[in-house]
Amino acid sequence: METVNTTERLRELRRLMKENNVDIYVVPSEDSHQSEYIAPCDARREFISGFSGSAGTAVITSEKAALATDGRYFNQASKQLDSNWHLLKQGLEDVPTWQDWTAEQSEGHKTVGVDPTVIAAPEARKLTEKIKKKGGAELLGVKSNLVDLVWGDDRPARPNKKVSVLDVKFAGKKFEEKIEDLRKELDKKKSAGLIVSMLDEIAWLYNLRGSDIPYNPVFFSYAAVTPTTATLYIDESKLSENVLPHLGDTVRIRPYSAIFEDSKAFGESLEMEAPIAGRPQIPKKKFWISTKASWALSIELGGEEKVEEVRSPIGDAKAIKNATELEGMRACHIRDGASLSEYFAWLEEELVIKGTKLDEVQAADKLEEIRSKKERFVGLSFDTISSTGPNAAVIHYKPERGNCSIIDPTALYLCDSGAQYFDGTTDTTRTLHFGEPKEMERKAYTLVLKGVIALDRAVFPKGTSGFALDTLARQFLWREGLDYRHGTGHGVGSYLNVHEGPIGIGTRIQYAEVPLSIGNVLSDEPGYYEDGKFGIRIENMIMAQEAKTNHKFGDKPWLSFEHVTMVPMCRKLIDGKMLTPEERTWLNEYHQEVYDKTKGFFKEDERTSKWLERETRSINVMEFTLT
Repeated sequence: METVNTTERLRELRRLMKENNVDIYVVPSEDSHQSEYIAPCDARREFISGFSGSAGTAVITSEKAALATDGRYFNQASKQLDSNWHLLKQGLEDVPTWQDWTAEQSEGHKTVGVDPTVIAAPEARKLTEKIKKKGGAELLGVKSNLVDLVWGDDRPARPNKKVSVLDVKFAGKKFEEKIEDLRKELDKKKSAGLIVSMLDEIAWLYNLRGSDIPYNPVFFSYAAVTPTTATLYIDESKLSENVLPHLGDTVRIRPYSAIFEDSKAFGESLEMEAPIAGRPQIPKKKFWISTKASWALSIELGGEEKVEEVRSPIGDAKAIKNATELEGMRACHIRDGASLSEYFAWLEEELVIKGTKLDEVQAADKLEEIRSKKERFVGLSFDTISSTGPNAAVIHYKPERGNCSIIDPTALYLCDSGAQYFDGTTDTTRTLHFGEPKEMERKAYTLVLKGVIALDRAVFPKGTSGFALDTLARQFLWREGLDYRHGTGHGVGSYLNVHEGPIGIGTRIQYAEVPLSIGNVLSDEPGYYEDGKFGIRIENMIMAQEAKTNHKFGDKPWLSFEHVTMVPMCRKLIDGKMLTPEERTWLNEYHQEVYDKTKGFFKEDERTSKWLERETRSINVMEFTLT
């Protein structure tokens, strides 16, 4: 990871700030659709700061520049930021949030500027309140994105890739039925309609997929659904020949850029209540927008008087997979697990037997090659984190071609990777050692494994949130005074984004707001990291299901998890003496399941067959040793 010299970029940005009467300029990570992962043309925060992590906000004043990010990226940001930047380590004691830092800089009636299309409406409102409390002037929506102007001709072109239909045999439900379900919700809550800005929600709603954002099968678009109309805002040149027949007369097509003029018309068309003396007229119904919709979209609809910000009903529905999607998740994880076992067997032979010198990218390329041969493979679901030794301590490490490390067979190797298949999305992490691990490495790995098992075995009542379950995975590390600076689990899409809301397992407050439901698919991924030394993470995909319990306290359903990831744990790193009898039983049964479900892929692959047999052998309970 190289440091980028941002001096000239900041100088030009400050010149433009002065021209636009802005004292402080905020550069979020997100695009106009609040996407976590973005197209290269929208990587404004990375361009201006040099920091390439997926989460963070840059704030630039006339004299200072600050980059705020969370614990996943402290290590990475400290390496990539040059001396122009101050790192705000979010979540640490006595470190201000980027919003508070911005408000502090605005003291003395200073104006804060931001592109209103890349900040969510609730976020803009909260920031405005903080600015005014500190004596700042205002939050100003600057129509031209100033970073784009600095970037100039070097800014990558906006993608214009084709959109295709996802067959109902993979989607599990016709898009017309999804629209009808949404309309029932709108009618029940007396809403005038829903303006949809999240790209994965649009793809899911209309059973379409694209490739405008790397690794995410989505496409630039907006949607609007009212009681009588459904509209897709997209440049028609992007539509494959089967899209219009698929949508038929149910969905109107409008240009992508027309969303703002149409939103203004939507707002103006609302029927108003009868006037009451001394009170402004209010609409009988409001339009819904997601709490993640942009400030610009909210303004065009008419602002708070005509808009109700809600957790998207499409996001909620999408997170509860139907039977077809759940079966697809099971099937694609078996194929994907076989690919990882083949890769790890190959990697061990190359490093240990042959003594081959392989760098992290060369290894990742081999894994992609193996995956690409599997049925229904579309592509990767994110950049493979192939990391050796101290690089594994960088939680979201991204090896760069020509500038990465040679894999050290005497050090820990962490591989976090995933793929997109027509029938599902995968995300698996395994940490391995090809030599003789140190005592602390074995201990830490086993503590992490115990956390994986505890969450996997959890049984909990309906209404429980991922926030409440988080400590199950951390408890064994906590007893040793250890922890990790990332969430324990994130939602996963079905041939969609590998990170999917609104559910998750962790300490983020939003995870306390949404209870887990039958059909949710999440990751189970505790870890432990020592900066400059090593990193450990184990990640399985788990699906919420109804649990079979002897009793049903409160006459409500109880839930448990079904794991679908089919990749062995690293035997060398397991300290069997640290496992309870129940944990050893779980591990033995899991390894037997992995063996039974993936062995058929290796009938003519002796190397992987032997590796799989060795890695899935059972633990000897009587002797507390691996046999």
